[in-house]
Amino acid sequence: MLRAQLAEFGIVFPQGVGHATQFAKRLFEGESPDLPDIAGGVIAELSEQLLFLHGKIAGYTHEMTQVARREKRVALLQTIPGIGPITASAIVATVGTGKQFSNGRDFAAWLGLTPLNRSSGGKERLGRISKMGDQYIRRLLVIGMMSRMRQITKNPERYDPWFADIMARKPGKVAAVAMANKTARMVWAVLTRNEPYKVRTV
Repeated sequence: MLRAQLAEFGIVFPQGVGHATQFAKRLFEGESPDLPDIAGGVIAELSEQLLFLHGKIAGYTHEMTQVARREKRVALLQTIPGIGPITASAIVATVGTGKQFSNGRDFAAWLGLTPLNRSSGGKERLGRISKMGDQYIRRLLVIGMMSRMRQITKNPERYDPWFADIMARKPGKVAAVAMANKTARMVWAVLTRNEPYKVRTV
């Protein structure tokens, strides 16, 4: 809303909450954009709401990070690249030890990350992911992998070649889902073995 309102008056900044937050901070530090009085009041109100919410989110994130450090299974999951405290906490709170699943594939399937099998006539055809199971955890994993993809793009030599290869062969969103599928299997292995993830070396 803040970006849209400002754009009406020719003030444009890049997308992303970080840019909006920086604008809001500058506004309350005394920066005065050239706006009509009524519009200026609306912009100030939106900026105040944004900074308030930003502060609350930062506070909750800090609190969750502290809790994650005290919970062993949450800490173990964070040894997996792309898994942060929020994702790890959500997984542990939802599935516990993960031992209700026979293997990593079953866990990934429960999350809706495995492709639907549409094979017929002896020809194997894998369709889109089923999107069954826990939508919140599935979304967190995919978002985490999209963030990791940016890191891999910058330094591909530092990561498991499988990830770089899947990114080279598949469109971005498809690659992120495939990486989330593989990561879900890692999650199951870490939870059931109660051991940290061991980085694969080439």
